[in-house]
Amino acid sequence: MPATSTTERSAPTLRTGSLGTADIAFFVVSAAAPLTVMAGVAPVALTLGGIGAPVGYLLAGVTLTVFAVGFTTMSRHVRGGGAFYAYITRGLGRPAGIAAALLAVLGYNGMEIGVYGLLGTATQDTAHALLGADIPWLPVSLAGLLLIWYGGFRSIDFGAKLLGVLLVAETGILVLLAGGVLLKGGADGLGVASLAPGHVLVPGTAAVLAFAFAAFTGFESTVIYRREARDPNRTVPRATYIAVAFLGLFYAFVVWTVVQAFGDEQVVKAASTDPAGLFFSAITTYVGGWAADLMHVLIVTSVLASLLAFHNAINRYSLSLAEEGVLPKALGRVHPRHRSPYVSGAAQTVLGAVVVLAFAAVGADPYQQLLLWVNTPGMIGLLALQLLAAVAVPCYFRRISHGEGVLRTVVAPVVATVLLSAALVLVVTHVDLFTGASPLVNTVLVSVVPAVVVLGLALAWRLRRSRPEVYEGFAAKHD
Repeated sequence: MPATSTTERSAPTLRTGSLGTADIAFFVVSAAAPLTVMAGVAPVALTLGGIGAPVGYLLAGVTLTVFAVGFTTMSRHVRGGGAFYAYITRGLGRPAGIAAALLAVLGYNGMEIGVYGLLGTATQDTAHALLGADIPWLPVSLAGLLLIWYGGFRSIDFGAKLLGVLLVAETGILVLLAGGVLLKGGADGLGVASLAPGHVLVPGTAAVLAFAFAAFTGFESTVIYRREARDPNRTVPRATYIAVAFLGLFYAFVVWTVVQAFGDEQVVKAASTDPAGLFFSAITTYVGGWAADLMHVLIVTSVLASLLAFHNAINRYSLSLAEEGVLPKALGRVHPRHRSPYVSGAAQTVLGAVVVLAFAAVGADPYQQLLLWVNTPGMIGLLALQLLAAVAVPCYFRRISHGEGVLRTVVAPVVATVLLSAALVLVVTHVDLFTGASPLVNTVLVSVVPAVVVLGLALAWRLRRSRPEVYEGFAAKHD
């Protein structure tokens, strides 16, 4: 028995004090994949919402900033590694928390695994554009799985440095595009018509908002890295605010500059005629063909950065749930040298490979089906988690003694609850824009989220009856 206790005490853990504010912000912003979102999705937002589309990204950013007020306040009191599920458990009870844990596993896995389809198609497009070569997508996606596994296997410091480089590169090319447009004065001179209410309050704005909220997916994952952060009570809130503010302002600014690049009268026509080529056309005109070639390459690295960021987040969720006793204990092992949750990383990579190979085996399209069909439940799941977390904040602070102000613990969370409810409704009612699929497929994809919640509630009931010690200790560790 003493030998066992010694082994447990000497078991390696995550590397504490490794991440500063910038490191955590890199993880979060990289997960959002700014270049991919702008070049791949913003043209659709312009087609649907017109020149007022930039304001949609600002409104989404403001909503999520309001959410972050209560969320980061609670982070000072709930110090576990379970992020969403720990917060929801403390505020809404263990059954809701266990359901949230399964929803988080679905959400983050869905957001990552589907993107391997995008990696394959983005690499195909880049090879064709630069080399005139046609390459199969599946080997690229499988190679990406191995590359991302290795990035997650290495230390968190390695991942932060790599993401920092990739993020600077992908945002740099967008800044280069914006600079070219501003220096040359755009197509018809620079203007602010995009901000006018008459261009913002149009029927397509609801669809733009749905796309805008999707563009922030994963920003809340700052709290996942609490156990590895330096001075987490300061670092985590700062990184959260920096990430959401940067994404909101940067997205809006870049979309506005693209409107200027084509002109108010022409940009919607250009976006609807060739959405995939809109950004490449703009940067070719205002910077040069070499910049368009570089943008093709950086879209691939942007996708890789997003994959690595989500992979790291998933691994830490799995680690926490293994420590809780909900997932197999082996998933809680930490590498003695790299201090990474390497077993969780290997398991997640295998899961990703199974899903990718299954879609390939039935001849599914890597973009239209692997990416969109797998991502959509993940995106809806994470938005539902944000909503549950917002509801949990005031419930939690009503139960404890604290010195926090009412603005942070009641007003901001209640406002965030209303706004996030509206966002969730927008996304669900416009899900066809995300998937391009039939009503039946869309119904199935949306239904996955409530089905997982029901499964989580059933798991909570089973744990309470058969493993009461696990149920009672859920989300109570690491305090």
